[in-house]
Amino acid sequence: MLDINEMLFEGRFRLFLLAAFVFIGVLAAIDIVADIQEGTETIHIVIEGIVFIVASISALVISLRLLKEAKDSRQLVKEITLELQRNRQEATEWRNETQALLQGLGNSINKQFERWKLTPSEKEIGLFLLKGLSHKEVAYIRGVSEATARQQARSIYKKAGLTGRHDLAAFFLEELALPQSKN
Repeated sequence: MLDINEMLFEGRFRLFLLAAFVFIGVLAAIDIVADIQEGTETIHIVIEGIVFIVASISALVISLRLLKEAKDSRQLVKEITLELQRNRQEATEWRNETQALLQGLGNSINKQFERWKLTPSEKEIGLFLLKGLSHKEVAYIRGVSEATARQQARSIYKKAGLTGRHDLAAFFLEELALPQSKN
């Protein structure tokens, strides 16, 4: 499957070809009219007529292809929009169902951060790391360098006696298990 940049390039290329064939067709038509007025040989006019027909058919084929792709793109955008709406609705429902649990988990995480004597900045970074953000993303959000974000993350791990982000996540989620289904 093509990525968005390749799709844009192909679309622009087709537009360029369409413009080129339209331009060739217009020039051929102008030349045919001028040749007829000058009384040029019939064979020359027929050859230019063939050029005009080929350019016109090519422009028509490319136009139809662009119209089909535009229709397909609109349909794809509709499908993606619907899927995004469903995902957002599902996320909202999940958050509503688990709000009290998430609040309790957030409070427990904060209490543990306090036990580790994390600074407010370290607490914020710790939450970002638990949410799965990279050091680069944390740095961007906090307006610091990536090196600073990494150093602060190392400080968290050291204060907590952990070896890295996986241990940090495991510390809070290790006991998390799916409920046993009753069959």
